[in-house]
Amino acid sequence: MTARTQSTTGRTARLRKLSVAGIASAGAAAAALTLAPSPAHAVEQASVSVAAGKAVAAEAPAKKAKKEKKQYKENLDGWIREALDIMKSEDIPGSYEGLHRNIMRESGGNPNAQNNWDVNAQNGTPSKGLLQVIQPTFDAYHVKGTKHDVTDPVANLTAAANYAADRYGSIDNVDSAY
Repeated sequence: MTARTQSTTGRTARLRKLSVAGIASAGAAAAALTLAPSPAHAVEQASVSVAAGKAVAAEAPAKKAKKEKKQYKENLDGWIREALDIMKSEDIPGSYEGLHRNIMRESGGNPNAQNNWDVNAQNGTPSKGLLQVIQPTFDAYHVKGTKHDVTDPVANLTAAANYAADRYGSIDNVDSAY
């Protein structure tokens, strides 16, 4: 091997070493840039790590928005749906169909319906509301979280369904006056 070939080979080896080192350095720099947060993200991360209490407080409105009370229509469909949600939370069995069927038979969907002719009315406690509940039954089976008013549609439905569950297993099992 001549001196020139040795010199070229040495230079080539050094160049390769420098190239590998350069590529490795460039790769490390690229990885660091990829993993480094953007300036906006860095500010956000800093505020979270500096004041964790503030981060929790910042999340609270989002959670509160999720827990806002569900809105129901102020009609028969809405009253039934609201009653069903309350019944579910209180483990009172019943279905939309069971409530609706009994409402239509008992009051025709009128939350202010009052029976002034049956034996209950003759005894001074007329049946009232969507499911024609008498006051003593309403008081005994009232469901917490509803108004304490026998003619309030949702309170009437949930109390009647609670009574029917106790007496018949479910409002779905009621097919006549109860």
